[in-house]
Amino acid sequence: MIRKATAKWRGTGRDGQGALSTESGVLKDAAFSYRTRFESEPGTNPDELLAAAHAGCFTMALAFGLQTAGFSPTELLTEAAVTLQRDGDGFRISRSALTLTAEVPGIDRVRFGELARTAEKSCPVSKVLNAEITLEWTLR
Repeated sequence: MIRKATAKWRGTGRDGQGALSTESGVLKDAAFSYRTRFESEPGTNPDELLAAAHAGCFTMALAFGLQTAGFSPTELLTEAAVTLQRDGDGFRISRSALTLTAEVPGIDRVRFGELARTAEKSCPVSKVLNAEITLEWTLR
């Protein structure tokens, strides 16, 4: 399986502007720039998209893990907070903090914690990140 996206950039790093598109069309010329990444101008940025990818990947991995274990979640809500920090002359993504709120009928906290930790380690986005990954969860 291969998924594709494109980035188009015009101008310098600080003053230029870019557009991101995905093969599926969900993103079509989504604006990104220095200001959308390092300031608060409306638009997206690679870090935000990585956070969305990590939240989605982990949540789906957990849903499959719960299903395999015989549980059907009512709701899994995950936030991924990605930290971009200076690294020498550039930047690096140093951390992805996953925060999960889950509603899963019939599961005990110990079993849920095991399945959540397994999902965090086994989701493909976690595997590709060269960053610290943390997981906090609440079971309602």
